[in-house]
Amino acid sequence: MGESKVVTSNQSGPHEKLEELVRRHLASDSQKPFNQHTLDAFAEAQTWLDNWQGPLILDSCCGVGESTAVIASLYPEAKVIGIDKSALRTAKHERGYAVDQDNYLVLRADLNDFWRLAHQAGWRLQRHFLLYPNPWPKSMHVKRRWHGGASFADILKLGGTLTVRSNWPLYIEEFALALGIAGIKANPECYQAEHPMTPFERKYWASGQQSWQLEVELP
Repeated sequence: MGESKVVTSNQSGPHEKLEELVRRHLASDSQKPFNQHTLDAFAEAQTWLDNWQGPLILDSCCGVGESTAVIASLYPEAKVIGIDKSALRTAKHERGYAVDQDNYLVLRADLNDFWRLAHQAGWRLQRHFLLYPNPWPKSMHVKRRWHGGASFADILKLGGTLTVRSNWPLYIEEFALALGIAGIKANPECYQAEHPMTPFERKYWASGQQSWQLEVELP
């Protein structure tokens, strides 16, 4: 059995300021300067895509990129890019998780910058995966959750089928509420599968924890 701890929080329900935060971020564009390492990573992605006109999939918060390789095998007709902020995690991909496929790329980048750059460059996604992002469960850290921060608007602008998965049901509930504020209906549900897609998913299931998911078509 695994030893993953259950997420605990001082929130008993959706954050009281969630609607205020979402509406504020949807009404304005971020003006934060881009990090140079993400500008470099985005340039690498653009070169790798080489004017690709086919389906494009993002695996955001990909960690060691195991899920990126799995997604690439599930959608061989697409180009798949896995992104994580940790150089330590992305470096582990080649050492233990890489597979012999040429339709995916794993990069280290700041997603707050990368999503904005992708939108500005006119990217439109076929699919977008957010599998087990850091839940930031303390109430005071709600702005660090993807649906509570400025980057939520960029997620919506990239479009495609969005899949969000977490072992903390409140994260999925809040994400669905944020989508509802943006006029997009989403229904949280339990998620089960024969095989896990990520090391976290494997660890959570081995610990007897349930995964929760929402999947929605973004306009």
